[in-house]
Amino acid sequence: MRQRAAYETLAAGGMKALGGVHAYVAGCGLEKTLVDLVYLRVSQINGCAYCIDAHTHDLLKECVSIEQIALLSAWREAGAYFCDRERAALAWAEVVTRVAKTHVPDADYEAAVAVFGEKALADLTIAIGLINTYNRIAISFRTVPESVRPLAS
Repeated sequence: MRQRAAYETLAAGGMKALGGVHAYVAGCGLEKTLVDLVYLRVSQINGCAYCIDAHTHDLLKECVSIEQIALLSAWREAGAYFCDRERAALAWAEVVTRVAKTHVPDADYEAAVAVFGEKALADLTIAIGLINTYNRIAISFRTVPESVRPLAS
């Protein structure tokens, strides 16, 4: 696989703006591991190899167990590997990512806001929107995952 275009330089201002949103999410008070689990789950749903690779490595650096990472796509069946807060974040991430199909029902909103409160849920939703944007850019321009680059040489 080869990257289609150097979007990072072609749209440097846009990428810098997305970086500002990324910095906001990093400083908003949500737990880093929680955000990275959400980033990985959304990337799995969207099939973004670049982001799946990056966020898997991020979670490994945070000492998240390989079992939790491996079971993320089946988190509902993974028992105690995910706490209630992580489960609520993952459920919200899935319903928001699939917005065209789900239209984010009131029941899902009520369940998420009960766990996070309005401010944290707004921040989580920004994080979900951000990773969806990054996924669409990386997929569209065929960004090569870091782990794959040495194999492509």
